[in-house]
Amino acid sequence: MPAENNAGMGTDIHGFIECRWDRWLDEDDRVWNQVIDLSHLYNGRDYVAFGSLFGVRDTISFRALSDHRGFPPDVSKEVLADFQPWSDELHGESWISWAELAAADWDEVASEVDGCVHEYRRSSDGSWKMQGRNSGLTRFAELSGLSDARQLYCAGSVYPEDTEWPDGDSLFRVGRLRRRDAVPDSEWGAVWSVMRALADLHGDEGVRLVVWFDG
Repeated sequence: MPAENNAGMGTDIHGFIECRWDRWLDEDDRVWNQVIDLSHLYNGRDYVAFGSLFGVRDTISFRALSDHRGFPPDVSKEVLADFQPWSDELHGESWISWAELAAADWDEVASEVDGCVHEYRRSSDGSWKMQGRNSGLTRFAELSGLSDARQLYCAGSVYPEDTEWPDGDSLFRVGRLRRRDAVPDSEWGAVWSVMRALADLHGDEGVRLVVWFDG
């Protein structure tokens, strides 16, 4: 957990997966328990993902799935104890259940063109699979002719939407993100796998991700 304020630097996410055992218990006995620190499953700093999920940093591309909800009133005592020592330095507290994540429209398209160029690779079935945003920029610079670093990193504001640069089994394109590309499995897949496994035991409403941010 953070020991200092990162204001003016980057913004990082912190939190825990919690679960609640609902079977054979009365409502008053259903207590949320801390399961695992998010840092064991996710170690990225992707502002589009933060915005898409929790409305932090990027608030333009997508409507947040769980926008600044604060902590749930029945948050586990372990999670609260981890948060409280740094509460003055943190912000953006929120939570989202596995039921909400499972029901989300991951094919939803962003409201605006992404400023980053998208790199695709051809799959075995001939379709294009997105590999990353502003990845392979050395090759992209050769294909596009961009030499100014600011334009290179913001190609989406330089070229019209759907501009493409084919490169054999690779392709660079200016376009809009789908929500699943904003929150890629390559970064978040481990988080979803753990939540999905817990939901098989505790039910979709019995598993949630509780988060907060620094910086």
